[in-house]
Amino acid sequence: MEFNYCGHSGLLLPKISLGLWHNFGSVDSYETATAMILRAFERDVTHFDLANNYGPEPGSAERNFGKILKENLASHRDEMIISSKAGHDMWPGPYGDGSSRKNLMASIDQSLKRTGLEYFDIFYSHRYDGVTPVEETMQALIDIVRQGKALYVGISKYPPLLQQKCYDILKEAHVPCLISQYSYNMFNRAPEAENIPLAAQNGSGFISFSPLAQGLLTNRYLNGIPEGSRAARATGFLQTETVTPARVEAARQLNELAQQRGQSLAQMALAWILRDERVTSVIIGASSVQQLDNNLDTINNLYFTDQELARIEEILKDPELQLK
Repeated sequence: MEFNYCGHSGLLLPKISLGLWHNFGSVDSYETATAMILRAFERDVTHFDLANNYGPEPGSAERNFGKILKENLASHRDEMIISSKAGHDMWPGPYGDGSSRKNLMASIDQSLKRTGLEYFDIFYSHRYDGVTPVEETMQALIDIVRQGKALYVGISKYPPLLQQKCYDILKEAHVPCLISQYSYNMFNRAPEAENIPLAAQNGSGFISFSPLAQGLLTNRYLNGIPEGSRAARATGFLQTETVTPARVEAARQLNELAQQRGQSLAQMALAWILRDERVTSVIIGASSVQQLDNNLDTINNLYFTDQELARIEEILKDPELQLK
């Protein structure tokens, strides 16, 4: 594994991190989840990304991760970066959602209890809720660090104007924003306009989630929507209407280029994100050890020629390919 320094900090993060958004909850195989986490750590993935509502059921990914850590990796805690987040719907009533101080303070205490950890390495505000003053949310993050419940803080999905405000508030309090997390991939290049440059200008690392566009940038949808896939489900983030003929065709052309590079489409899509030196890491998901290994093998070929990058730009030039 290769590592990058995270923004203007002394913290190294692996170029590929493991996210536990899907496949690590109470409805999933605990044995498979254990095998994937152990394999990731064996391959020098030191960063594991959680959130309080990951599951399903909400909270179960944290609980399972804590159990796996205790049973298998407890002696390696200081070799790991473990992050979690709060801000999305988690428990009933008016205080289990949003970006208020009440929610963040209660959430981190619950998350620490579920995981069995004494502290998180990174704790994020998972989103701007559209209501809570940014000053309130950032002060909660500042106090979380000062209370020793997290070593660093981050933000996720904040719009650019508020993103800059977060950086300013945290910097003034001498608790700088370590890392900024946004959805970024070949079909979602919006962060290139402001989010990535702002992070770099303010000394924050940048980490991409959904780097494979929920599977669109894999070989899964090259021939339509297979039964049992995410897009075939009635609910979820990837819907049937998202798998447009134009995106399928673009993925096919990208796949041809990936094959010429000796990579899978997923590997090339991950490498393409990491081409930008301002990007610290990408967060991958996995449903099996084999899929995990395939994605981690991306690290074997991160180099692009100018001709390859030009070809990718040509394939992606249609604005209709971009996910809203």
